[in-house]
Amino acid sequence: MATFSRKVKDAMDLKIASGKATADERDAVDSLLGPAPETSQGAERDAVGLRVSHGGESLRELRHLLLPVLHAVNDRVGFISRGAINYISQRLDVAPAEIYGVTTFYALFDTNERPARQVHVCVDLACRAMAGCTENNLPEGSVASPCLGTCERAPAVLVIETGVSPRFEVLAPATRNDIVELVAGKSAGTEQPVNAGAPQTPDSSLVLLTRVGIADPLSIDDYIKHNGFTALRRAFEIGPEKVINEVTASGLVGRGGAAFPTGRKWAAVASQPVKTRYLICNADESEPGTFKDRVMLEGDPFALVESMTIAAFATGCQHGYIYLRGEYPRAMRHLENALSIARKKNYLGDNILNSGFNFEITMFKGAGAYICGEETAIFNSIEGFRGEPRNKPPFPVEVGLFGKPTVVNNVETLLNVLPIIQSTGEKYASWGSTGSKGKKLFCVSGAVKTPGVYEVTFGATLRQLIELAGGLKTGSSIQAILLGGAAGGFVGPEDLDLELTIEAARAAGTTLGSGVIMVLDQTVDMVDQLQRIAAFFRDESCGQCVPCRVGTVRQQEALARLVKSSGTASASVDLQLLRDLGQVMRDASICGLGQTAHNAIDSALTRLKVFSA
Repeated sequence: MATFSRKVKDAMDLKIASGKATADERDAVDSLLGPAPETSQGAERDAVGLRVSHGGESLRELRHLLLPVLHAVNDRVGFISRGAINYISQRLDVAPAEIYGVTTFYALFDTNERPARQVHVCVDLACRAMAGCTENNLPEGSVASPCLGTCERAPAVLVIETGVSPRFEVLAPATRNDIVELVAGKSAGTEQPVNAGAPQTPDSSLVLLTRVGIADPLSIDDYIKHNGFTALRRAFEIGPEKVINEVTASGLVGRGGAAFPTGRKWAAVASQPVKTRYLICNADESEPGTFKDRVMLEGDPFALVESMTIAAFATGCQHGYIYLRGEYPRAMRHLENALSIARKKNYLGDNILNSGFNFEITMFKGAGAYICGEETAIFNSIEGFRGEPRNKPPFPVEVGLFGKPTVVNNVETLLNVLPIIQSTGEKYASWGSTGSKGKKLFCVSGAVKTPGVYEVTFGATLRQLIELAGGLKTGSSIQAILLGGAAGGFVGPEDLDLELTIEAARAAGTTLGSGVIMVLDQTVDMVDQLQRIAAFFRDESCGQCVPCRVGTVRQQEALARLVKSSGTASASVDLQLLRDLGQVMRDASICGLGQTAHNAIDSALTRLKVFSA
């Protein structure tokens, strides 16, 4: 009977027909998971051709390794084949259909065979505005890509060369001839200095950018020399409760767009009666026009290690994850270096600085999904599922990653913790306005002379920030300014004296969002920009809820019709349909993607009058 049951089990194994992993694919998986153990479904059969599998439960505990395994295979051979899916299914005891569903969720993966060298050309807002890069005019051999987070040097190209030692290179700005040469095999060349994206640097008088361009981002000794880890030592001196009190007193709110009070979030997690808690740094900035996290992580990676350790100490988290977007190769290298050195120097791991506090950080590489910037979609992605948002409640502070209380903060929010703890929350709160405290990083791109990341105190005006970026390019005049990215809103040249605070933006009917300030001059085709925004949200919708899945498609269709009917009587029908769709998506979508998918388009219709009825 036992033999029969084993045969039944073996016969019922799920497979994708006619799919067998190649030696390279098996080696890529095994290099991450280790050799297949006897209890694994990937083990060899016994002498009579049967395979006894006793390890299903233990294998399923490895589900969180699914995305890293997919990266390993994709980096080795360039795509995820049927055979690779079958082998991963055996190794992790996850159904092939689920693996296929996860694989096809992410833009950087493909189940169809691709060349070993892939050239991804950004066709998003900044690159369209600066160089006219569109899906329809790319050189042969290159592929269209959403925003690559290098908007200050648009147009941008990401080159991925697969193999045993995969290579990732970014070239920006890139000419059409550059792209042709990259497809042919040319290297992207020498990387720009780490502070190239932050024109104010080097400047030690800055707060968040104080070390960028001054301290070597690969040297922990240089970081310590420039005031590094002083905040962590003070945190250990004053204790977790006092740290949370200082953060609360500072008035710090999340810098990702939602502006939720950081101290309140930390206190909520710290108060949970559950010992196991997690901390996630959301470094998956995929909002078109946003690149501040990339600049900070490339230029000052140890600061994130320090700030995450402080946050974990204050909230009682034992393990942290940095969820970094997959299109940031240099940031990945610098963070991995920082984590490795910090462990060796006792700034991570067990008994950090003899404080009795234990904390570890794991790097987790995203794979091209804008929705994974949503805090609960990150949980599903890390756990090995499709990056779809979860319904709330329960909220992450109660039930988050692996079902445990979880703190989720983005890079900029965490970096603001350092000046708070180095001095006091009261001093930090003295910067800014009544409703917007502290320092803010803005990503200025488009028709300005010196695009880049700029640090200002909340309350500076839009005009002042553009002047800080060198003013408009010669011959340019402002047609529109996009605030907050694709999920933000457009304002016009008459809004240049708008104060850059959360409350002032809200009163003006717009948002600061993630800090995007994209200046579009008279040469930019605004209709094309709106169509790209609509296409972006259609492509990035996870499809989980009907209002967003259907609404983003219908929005794009209505815009396409308006292009042809603008100025005619029939245009009013589609204009009203767009407004109705936007309202439904705002009211009924389960997460911020659907809720904000109409914002920029609506602002262009109402403020800029892009289409006339």
